[in-house]
Amino acid sequence: MKIYPFIFVFLIAAISGCTAVKDDTEANVTEVNTMQNISISAEAFRDGDMIPAEYTCDGKDVSPVLSWSGIPQGTKSITLIMDDPDAPRGTFVHWVLYNIPAEAQKLPKAIPGKETLGDGSRHGSTDFGKGTVGYGGPCPPPGKPHRYYFRIYALDAKLDLPPGASRSEVEKAMKGHILAKGELMGKYGR
Repeated sequence: MKIYPFIFVFLIAAISGCTAVKDDTEANVTEVNTMQNISISAEAFRDGDMIPAEYTCDGKDVSPVLSWSGIPQGTKSITLIMDDPDAPRGTFVHWVLYNIPAEAQKLPKAIPGKETLGDGSRHGSTDFGKGTVGYGGPCPPPGKPHRYYFRIYALDAKLDLPPGASRSEVEKAMKGHILAKGELMGKYGR
């Protein structure tokens, strides 16, 4: 008979613990939902459409014209990361470009694969091989088309990273500095 008060106390503690977790989760969702969105687009394809071969390893393998709007006040730099989450061995990084000037509203076609560009932007490393920087277009194996995400981030700081930084180094440096973000997805298959 004395076990019932113990069960009652245990249930009260469990219920109040669940409530605290729920409140914390709701706070996190609110924080994510309050981040501003950046609208990003490509001249050569629309969100969700096929990427023309010119921008792939089957063509000239040059970066497409990308433009964006919705960069918030207080932005000090912009970062762009392109990846393929459908690659056979896991997400494959195709392009990392950081410290793009805050006032920039677009990237031109065929950005050179230099570590540092004339405007101070820096290329990070890709998964095309050790020390490889610059745009590397879609080049999936034969089969179902892959998705390629172009993610853009407005930051309240310039990243204190040397040219050639890895995606993980760039993402770690961005932590706590993201003011807004946006995403464009294109597909390519062979």
